[in-house]
Amino acid sequence: MNQKIDNLSKILIEKNIKPSYQRIKILQYINENINHPTVDTIFNSLIKEIPTLSKATVYNTLELFKSTNLAKVLTIEDNETRYDSKVHSHGHFKCESCGTIYDFEADIDNLAVDSLKYFKIKDKNVYFKGICPKCLEKNKN
Repeated sequence: MNQKIDNLSKILIEKNIKPSYQRIKILQYINENINHPTVDTIFNSLIKEIPTLSKATVYNTLELFKSTNLAKVLTIEDNETRYDSKVHSHGHFKCESCGTIYDFEADIDNLAVDSLKYFKIKDKNVYFKGICPKCLEKNKN
């Protein structure tokens, strides 16, 4: 195996996950493609290389990664679940024109909302929607 695959295998083993070829390739995909892919995107990208891959395997692997903090679920639209390999707190911006999702740094962990002081908060997310600079420039021309 090459060094990249060996490193990914070690990451999985450290999380007590059996490093199957499919799991390694899915982890590699989400680490290298920071486009916040959906299950369908990952499946369609890997099916040629792994003909035995199923969407259920991709979904179950991502759920395993989520439960071991190797990935995080990103739901900006109600009908679309995406996955993010960056598990630290940060915000997301979705361009309403091209659909691209961008990461941005934000101190979400220290975001305090006094009106929720008696609530148990399990997850914090910051999402912005609008038009990205590329689309603004394109529309200008």
